[in-house]
Amino acid sequence: MAKKASPPSPKAVNLIKAFCVGGLICALSEGLSKLFEYLNINEEGVRTLVPVTVIVITAILTAAGVFDKLARHAGAGTIVPITGFANSVVSPAMEFKTEGHILGTGANMFKIAGPVIVYSSAAGVLYGIIYYLSMR
Repeated sequence: MAKKASPPSPKAVNLIKAFCVGGLICALSEGLSKLFEYLNINEEGVRTLVPVTVIVITAILTAAGVFDKLARHAGAGTIVPITGFANSVVSPAMEFKTEGHILGTGANMFKIAGPVIVYSSAAGVLYGIIYYLSMR
């Protein structure tokens, strides 16, 4: 009964869409890197500006409702870590903006991204401890 209600997804098509969109996001990042280098920004500045620019673009597209439409078609291709993180911060903020800046946007902004921050920080600390102990 469940199989009848939900037809199987076209795995090959989904794979191709995810690969192409993820590749386009990475190509955009590389293009931004080349643009910033062309503008004579030093290497450290480029390494900072590229992720910040991609985060801002993703946040704007999420707020405009464009990123979610893209994600519906591209699936996992939009979950390149930096764009997926930006989307996971902005989406709940947009959802609860009617409740006000503090209790709506501010309180709900990290509802999805919060656990990612916590567990990645904990994993970084654990990795640092392991690395430190192995180098003794």
